[in-house]
Amino acid sequence: MDELFTPVSTTYLRQRRDEEPLLVEARPPAETARISKPLKVGSADDALSVLKSQPDYDSLTAVLRFLVENDAGFSIYVPSSKSAAIIHILVSDTVPNYWNLLQEGSSAGEPETSASTLDEAAALVTSLQSVAGINAVMGHIKALVRESKLAKRDVNRPDLKLHLGLFLDLLSTLLDGDDSIQEIWKHSTAGLPDAVSKKVQSQSLISLVSSGRIISISAEALELVGKEEARTSSPWLVDGAEYSKWIGRNIAAWAKARPEGIEHQSCFDVFQRSLSLGYSETLVTIVIDQLLLSRGSSPALFPRVCLHQTQVSKKVLYILLEHLSRKFLNDLDPEDTKSVEKISAVAGVLDDVIQNDKGHKWHLLTWCCSPSGAGLGHGIGIRRAVVAVLAKDRETITSLLEKSLNQFGDQLYIKHTAILQQEGEDGADTLLKSCYTDDSAAHVQVLLLSAAYVAKLSPLKLTMILRSGSYLSTISNRIASTNSRARFLGMCVGEGLSAILDNNAKKLDFHTDELETEEARWLKGLTRISDPIGPVEPLLANLPQPQPAKSTSRQAPKQQPKKGQKQKRKPQVSEPAPKAIIEEIDSSDDGDDDLPTAAKSSDDEDSDDDPTLVQRNKPKPPVYVRDLITFLRDSESYEKQKLGAQTAPVLIRRKANYGTEVSSHAEELARLLVGLQDKFEMDNFEDLRLQSMIALVVAQPRSMAPWFARTFFEGDYSLSQRTSVLVTLGLSARELAGLETSDYQSLSSFPSKRLPGKLEQLYLDESPAFTTQSNPSSLGALPLNAINSIAHSLTATFLGPLAAEAADANAGPDALKLQTFSARYKSKSRIRPRTRAIPNTTAATLGTYFFSPLAAHFQFALRSSKPVVLNPTMLALYLQTLGIIVNAAGPSTLSLPQLTSELWDLLLRVRVHVVGDLGALKGWLVAMSVLLEVNQDNMRRICDEQGREVVESREWVSGVFERTRGDDGGEENDVKMLAAGVLIKLGEAIEKYQALLMGDMLGFY
Repeated sequence: MDELFTPVSTTYLRQRRDEEPLLVEARPPAETARISKPLKVGSADDALSVLKSQPDYDSLTAVLRFLVENDAGFSIYVPSSKSAAIIHILVSDTVPNYWNLLQEGSSAGEPETSASTLDEAAALVTSLQSVAGINAVMGHIKALVRESKLAKRDVNRPDLKLHLGLFLDLLSTLLDGDDSIQEIWKHSTAGLPDAVSKKVQSQSLISLVSSGRIISISAEALELVGKEEARTSSPWLVDGAEYSKWIGRNIAAWAKARPEGIEHQSCFDVFQRSLSLGYSETLVTIVIDQLLLSRGSSPALFPRVCLHQTQVSKKVLYILLEHLSRKFLNDLDPEDTKSVEKISAVAGVLDDVIQNDKGHKWHLLTWCCSPSGAGLGHGIGIRRAVVAVLAKDRETITSLLEKSLNQFGDQLYIKHTAILQQEGEDGADTLLKSCYTDDSAAHVQVLLLSAAYVAKLSPLKLTMILRSGSYLSTISNRIASTNSRARFLGMCVGEGLSAILDNNAKKLDFHTDELETEEARWLKGLTRISDPIGPVEPLLANLPQPQPAKSTSRQAPKQQPKKGQKQKRKPQVSEPAPKAIIEEIDSSDDGDDDLPTAAKSSDDEDSDDDPTLVQRNKPKPPVYVRDLITFLRDSESYEKQKLGAQTAPVLIRRKANYGTEVSSHAEELARLLVGLQDKFEMDNFEDLRLQSMIALVVAQPRSMAPWFARTFFEGDYSLSQRTSVLVTLGLSARELAGLETSDYQSLSSFPSKRLPGKLEQLYLDESPAFTTQSNPSSLGALPLNAINSIAHSLTATFLGPLAAEAADANAGPDALKLQTFSARYKSKSRIRPRTRAIPNTTAATLGTYFFSPLAAHFQFALRSSKPVVLNPTMLALYLQTLGIIVNAAGPSTLSLPQLTSELWDLLLRVRVHVVGDLGALKGWLVAMSVLLEVNQDNMRRICDEQGREVVESREWVSGVFERTRGDDGGEENDVKMLAAGVLIKLGEAIEKYQALLMGDMLGFY
């Protein structure tokens, strides 16, 4: 027999090693690929490949460190196809997934033994801190804004607001800081080969920062997000004043770095272009305070950056003069000797700014002779300082005196000044009024001050001017004026200038009492004033000590630590530690209460007494849907279950329309959420699970709503899990329709406590039917109460007008009433929430993917031996959910006739199963009342097409009303009240359209 078994082939197997296990776990392809990825990134191609493959935390950290450290010679800041691709993926993929997690990690901190998340956030910010990176972020925000506007016509998109808020926070962090503009310029121009490329990048940066594009796009995005929901770091981007202050601080910091060449030109161009944002005074004031009025600053930096061009210097100088006067000189007392120090210090500041430049001197001279007044509304101190600066040049101060005299004697100017005085002044009553509010007095002060300096610098020139015919004409024109104020100033100038050259015998004297006043003596005394140009220190003595600039948002550090270095964390101290003092104390003294104590660490795990039980390597929240599924599946880890439950609602909404992450894992995720058990008794576990399921249905309504409807009937779940499925469908339908569920928690009140006839005791003002048994903080806290609250609100809206009409009928004729119950109800009833117009796409979605699957599966469920839906509690909740979906679809939906027909047939078919249970009967009546409320304008069509159902329903509800006592004040009373309301509505319709119903009624009876 052996020869019959001839071997066809022989195969020799390799001997198995003893250390190899017999069974090896087969990993999924995706997980295997992730594990096999190297953590070392050596080129731009490696970085791009890792970023495209949905990296985990370690892989992302390796990529970010590669981009920041620039080891392989690749720079993400140099424009190229690879750098553009990496920036695009960082903005469109990495930031939506990891930004929130990185920010939370940076704010909470991590122990020293683990890699600091703060470094990763700083590396991400540094990688995007360039013109290309910021343009990519703004382009993404603009695309989201455009998509959000288009989404208003379609199904509601809650993920857009989440992404807009996230990118606004990222943009705020990229721009925040006093040296961010300089950093962006350096990053954008680093590595560029020639000056032309650097100039192009500089122009792009200037246009980006100073064109107002950031403010406009951010404001549009913030309006969509809402100021209440936006993060605290974002609003400064849309505030023009705060944004201008940010530019001013950056320009000052950039100027202190003493840039040269193209960098210096870029700094000035940013300043010049930013003046057109509409907040030029705010911008210049910040630069003045930082460069001129701060300790340790060099005054030469201000003219180097801000007075680089003539067309800008005049505007900047005028703002400088106003700022110095308002801050230091307006409150000076002319008799105080310290005022001379401040005036000299202000003159020193102006002298440092002018730097003997002819163009700048001409601007000051023009300011002194301006027709609107040399600093009108400000004190004489600023005029004294300006004249002192101009007096350094003999020709300039002489020119100022000549121009002032010509202007002072001009007849048109005198007449114009008189008109202003008639409108705003009533004479020279006080010194303060003339010195601060009279424009002619301001010019007189400049004239007399300049004459005092000319008398010292060039007495011969002053003599020639005062002996000229133009001077005599000036005084004559003033004295011949019909205005007393003009004559007074002319005489003061005549006597004051004469006192400089002439002795007492030849000095001009008009011998009038008017020139003996305090104001006249003070004006004539200006010819003896000579202010020296002093140091700036008296101005800085009263300024507060420089504080570190407060960041308007969370500022990530700019520098990335080198490899192997770990950022040490210093413990915070609740009180400042006192200096060491050696003191002999009594050993029996136990007073240790004053010792400073270290602040408690933010890590809750450190509170454990046993150091070996402290968990340092805590899992991080998932950023991908596949990681979320892994967390939810790990039922043995409390941390993963907690992080998964807390992250799921926001993560699903954020990823709703972001690629195919949610759509490809939706069914698997829904199955996990429905069957998820609260093994560790977490806080708000049921609320988080319900919100996650709602987010999943809202994200994918066309696929997940039918899945949840099928799961309710076919899945092997408990009653509480099936309840959560129905609640998910009901609340998701309302969210898609644009209805706020919180608005339906407050309950309507009724206008009367006792009503006539059979409705007596039914329409009570505080009926238990319209008071919730609990008041949860959110609708998801207790799923059953969420649906009940909405059902109570809908039935209150349905029954409230009926109660008011019944009260009016019982109280007598309306002609004898001051106000009817109906009018009182309308005035006191709660204002219905304003909802957006439901588009046809949303109504069609609710009808096709929410209502139809629930109604269709119910027909099949009735054929089984023991359908779960016929449980009284489930049946009541099921019928209320159908009513809520129909209400959410609204009366404007095109499929309303079909929904009405299907729901009415279902209610008539299921009526035999609700008899005997008050809860199920109440759910039936709630669905019928909602159906009648939605179709209140379509009753003619219903009586025409469904007349038999209308008559049959009225007869059956009438029997329910008769059999229900309703005197216990509880659920039975609620049922009787709802039955009465349905009877009234159906009776009104039958009475109004009885001609249409005549045929059906004959057949029915």
